[in-house]
Amino acid sequence: MFTGIITCIGTVTRLDRRRGGARLTVRPPARYRRFGAGESVSVSGVCLTAIRPGRDLVADLSGETLRRSTLGRLQPGSPVNLERALRWGDLLSGHFVMGHVDAVARVREIEALRNSWIVSLDVPRGLSSLVVSKGSVALEGVSLTVAGRGRGSFTVVVIPETLRRTTLSRLTAGDGVNFEADVFARYGFAGAVRRAGAMRRPR
Repeated sequence: MFTGIITCIGTVTRLDRRRGGARLTVRPPARYRRFGAGESVSVSGVCLTAIRPGRDLVADLSGETLRRSTLGRLQPGSPVNLERALRWGDLLSGHFVMGHVDAVARVREIEALRNSWIVSLDVPRGLSSLVVSKGSVALEGVSLTVAGRGRGSFTVVVIPETLRRTTLSRLTAGDGVNFEADVFARYGFAGAVRRAGAMRRPR
């Protein structure tokens, strides 16, 4: 489990296609501590498992991961957002992110304001009910708040600090991004809370 607060940007050094999947190698910045075998790491929003200890992250990608995410399109030199798994007692600054990407969302438009970007994206097919205004989503592993909903689309606001620390600064219209819906929206916790509140109101 992750928080959607990116710790650094890594660089893809290899993507080797294999039968039914691929093997990905990512080099983090020099200051990043070594990976442990079996460690879970979010790579641009996708939860991957380090297959061996070392400075570089080496992880296997299943066919399902390649189908549902953008990782299969990576090339040597591609930047990726990295986040290590949440530990008990860590500060939860974003929201609960599972690293289980639902689909690829397409960027419709980017409006650059003085202090932020407003990014409009397509709602991935079949996931409309999970995109809630003022709710959370993860895009490329980054925890963001849904600023608004339109017909078949939604918007998020990206502040300069997020642009500086993540790969979102490289987005352009037409790009695909890894999309994960909020786990609370997925399992209906928000709806359950609303229903409970309605039941408590005096009639």
